[in-house]
Amino acid sequence: MSDASVDMDVNPAKRDAVNVDAELDVAFDARATVGPERFARLMERYRAESVQAVTDLPGVTGLVYDAPSGERLDVWGPGSEEAPRPVFVFVHGGYWRALSRADSAFAARMLAERGVATVVPDYTLAPRATLEEITRQVRATIAWVYHEGARYGLDRSRLVVGGSSAGGHLAAMTMVDGWQAEVGLPENVVAAGFPISGLFDVRPLVRTRANEWLRFDEERAAALSPLVLGARPRMPGVTVMARHEASGFTEQSRAFAAHWGTELLVVPERNHFDVVLDLADPETAMSRALLGLFDRL
Repeated sequence: MSDASVDMDVNPAKRDAVNVDAELDVAFDARATVGPERFARLMERYRAESVQAVTDLPGVTGLVYDAPSGERLDVWGPGSEEAPRPVFVFVHGGYWRALSRADSAFAARMLAERGVATVVPDYTLAPRATLEEITRQVRATIAWVYHEGARYGLDRSRLVVGGSSAGGHLAAMTMVDGWQAEVGLPENVVAAGFPISGLFDVRPLVRTRANEWLRFDEERAAALSPLVLGARPRMPGVTVMARHEASGFTEQSRAFAAHWGTELLVVPERNHFDVVLDLADPETAMSRALLGLFDRL
């Protein structure tokens, strides 16, 4: 099961096991852009603002969405079977190896007050699960919304998926074609995408310290890269990035927006970790962009 650990450092004794390219390692080290103390404070804000957002908010928690893994999700601000609400599926980040759904509900109240439900899943963290398995689980979340969501007041025809950092990658992996039919879904099950500060071509990570827990090669990385897997320009979307990102994240967000034909929103005065917290405030550019996607569905 997932946990809330935020210790994302690699054991120095294990670094020799990965052929590290120093420049790439810096380019994809988001945590280094804020420093350890600020990072720790931001992780505390994730949990505190999530708790504040869902206190007394209608919802259903701890629903098992994937029998093989036993992983669970929470539904916040649902509608009813007679009047289902559009749904935002938010996938947490943490470089695929940290955080949980309990740290990831900070947008739920803002969205509920504007008629949108929020679904926040856990997924089994690396290295206990491979990135292929994590991707399968997040896609299973989408399948759960489609097949079971009506019971919880969710409108499966108005499903927007988003996520931050590693969650942005996983959100994008639900936006690509080719996986839906296997789990009984229509190709357009995801109506719009909202990846934030994501990773869209994970091949460079093979040569960074992150591969100590990802443990994949170039071939597997290519199969897990939305930028390699192709575009769906018919899908509306907004790609979000902070002004202050590590260079690898900046380059990939710009490339993803251009390749997929989404809008690109660059949020000033924000970094890789605090940008997503703007979703708690309805007046921010991020919240307006997300709500605008629902208006188009």
